[in-house]
Formats: sequence, C-alpha cells, structure tokens
Amino acid sequence: MPRLPRFVRRFVALVRADPTGVRDGFVAHLLATATGLIAGLVLGAITGTLEVLPGLLVLVPAAVGLRGNVFGALGSRLGTLVATGDFEVSRRRTSPVGQNLEAAVALSIGASLLLAVVAKLVADAFGVRNAISIVDFVVIAVVGALIPTLVVLGITLGVAALGVRREWDVDNVSVPVVTAAGDVVTLPSLVLATLLVTDVPAGVTGAVAGAVMVGSLVLLVAGIRSGRTVTRRIVRESLPFLLLAGLISTLAGITIQGRLGALAAEPALLVVIPPLLSLSGSLAGILSARVATKLHLGLVDPTRLAVGPIAPDLTLVFLVALPIYLVLGGLADGLAALIGLASPGVVALLGVVVIAGVLATAVTSVVAYAAALVSYRLGWDPDNNGVPLVSSSSDFLGAVAFMVTLVILGIS
Repeated sequence: MPRLPRFVRRFVALVRADPTGVRDGFVAHLLATATGLIAGLVLGAITGTLEVLPGLLVLVPAAVGLRGNVFGALGSRLGTLVATGDFEVSRRRTSPVGQNLEAAVALSIGASLLLAVVAKLVADAFGVRNAISIVDFVVIAVVGALIPTLVVLGITLGVAALGVRREWDVDNVSVPVVTAAGDVVTLPSLVLATLLVTDVPAGVTGAVAGAVMVGSLVLLVAGIRSGRTVTRRIVRESLPFLLLAGLISTLAGITIQGRLGALAAEPALLVVIPPLLSLSGSLAGILSARVATKLHLGLVDPTRLAVGPIAPDLTLVFLVALPIYLVLGGLADGLAALIGLASPGVVALLGVVVIAGVLATAVTSVVAYAAALVSYRLGWDPDNNGVPLVSSSSDFLGAVAFMVTLVILGIS
C-alpha cells in the first residue's frame, strides 16, 4: 500500500488525537456560517439602498462588529462571575451583574455614536463621492443600535442564567452564540434605521439625530464617570479598543465600497462577505486561544517565531477552514438563486470563497500568533488581547483578500 503524503498523515493524526476539537470547531463554525449567511442575504438584498446612500457600507462592518465586541466581552465577564460564584440576576444596579449590564448598554449605544463620526471621517478621507451627511450617519448608527442592544443583551444574560442552571461552561457557549446573534440582528436593524433618512422629511431626521446624540452622550459620560467601580472600569478600559476596532472595520467597509458598483451587478458576491469576514476572524481566533494556552504552559517560546510548536494548531485551523469555506460557497450560491440574486456561478463563487477564505485565514493567523507573543512579552494576558485584536483586524484583511481574489479570478 503506498505511503500517504506527510501532510495527509498529519491531518489524520490530528483528527485521531483531538476528535472533539475538530468536531466542535466544525460545528461552531457551521453555526457561524448559517447566521452569517442571513446577514449576507440582507446585504445582498439592499444593494439599491447602498447605492442611494453612498458611504453607508463604510459603517456596516464596524456597526455589526461592535455588537459582537461589546456583548462577547460581556458574556466572557459573566462567565467569570459564574465561575467565581458571583453571578446572580438581580434588579439592583449595584450588583456585579447589574454593573456589567449598565456598562454594556453605555458602550453599545455610546460607541455607536462615535463610530458614526469615524465612518463619516473615513468616507470623506477616502473620497467616497456624495457620502451621506454626519446627521444621516448618526441616525442610522445609533437608531440601528437600539434593537440589537436590547435583543443581544437579553440573549447574553439568558445564556449565562441558563448556563448556571444546566451547569455549562458559559465561556464555551456564550461568545459564539452572542456574536452570531449580533450579526443576525444588527444589519436588518441598520436597514430599518435608513428609513429615517430616506422616507421622512429632513427636519424630522435632524430632530432624531439631535435626540440620539444627546442620549448617547449622556449614557457614555454616565458610564465613564459612574460612581460604581465596575461600570466605570469596564467603560474606560473598553472604549479605546472599541474605537480602534471600529476604525479598522471601517477600512474593510471602504475597501468594499470602492467595488460596490461591480458587486451590485452580482449580489451573490455581497452575500458571502459577512460570513467570510466573520469566519476568517473566528478561525484565527482558535489559533490565538490555543497559542495563549501554550504560552501559559511554557510550550511556546515567546522570544522567537517558530512554526513547529504551533503546527498542530495551524493544522486544526485549516482542517476546519477548508470544508467550511466549501459549504459557505455552495450555500451562498444556492440561497442567492432561491431569492433571485445574480451570481457568477457556483464554480466561480466556490473559487472566490475558498481562495479568499484561505488567504484571509492565513494572514489573520499570522496576526493572531504575533499578537499572542507580543502580548505575553509585554506582560499582558494574551487571552484578553489576542482574540479581540484578531477579530478587529480580520474584517480589513478579509475584505482585502476578497478583492484580491476577485482580481485574480477576473470576476467583477
């Protein structure tokens, strides 16, 4: 019997050694693919709105990512409270859970206002023609954040409470569920918010903008200056990162905005963008988390870059990535055909998704590995800094990989 190639033997050995990790990674990302496609179908169906409101696409990745960043972090903190026995659902705002919820609401609404300003500045700086006004950005960003904030907050709290009752490890359940919920709820909410820009008199839009600006600033300042220690610390420590992550995500939006005209001709290409960006980040996030664990255990030398110690982890990432991207390409083409969206064809779409996905995952994995090493050497916990950095950078890197792949394959 002929000897199998070395990389095939490595794959087989990894599956045998860590079948649970491969299975759980595939199932979790299959769920992320399904939820991401829902957001993608919304994006593919609103090409007319994106063309009527130039610059809106600059805001979309940042607004969608904000919900995952805020409430994913909330889920992680609630998981810690569960583990330490301090989790208790209470109406008291001074309780640990109450202060966490208060901080999350302040960040979700307040940071939405600041991201509207960032999106407008980025759109103007990169020369988006006839970009919508700052008033329109504010209305869409903040009003579009209201429903997702309430819904995802409830889901996050519900998952933690159910986890206590069922004796789950909340850290393993909360973040993927919350991130998926944020993706699904935020984009349709932004679309609904655009009606306040396109379908009402300008005076009404201005009045709404003034009201939400005041409300957002009051919430944000109240969080920053809160007399409750936990609330104040969370808001102050989180806000700079959320703004940096949002800025990076707007660069993904500006990258896609530049090809919007061509993409609008074949909206199936727009359908795959949200899940592709999300998957490349979460796959590299697996690497980041596993490298962080190895750093804590002394299995990875933080002073040198070496592939050997993380080879099994990289293998796991791409063992999950390849079939997931194939599933994404096939489902996207099928769903696009079902609702009547033009597609470059199933073969071409599979090629775009697989090539762009693997390229984005590879580049983002480099960021994940480097971020973990740098964090550890600076004395920070890479568990706290690695995954958030990967999540924010994956939007931009994934968008660039997507556009490069379109050029390579001669599509659009």
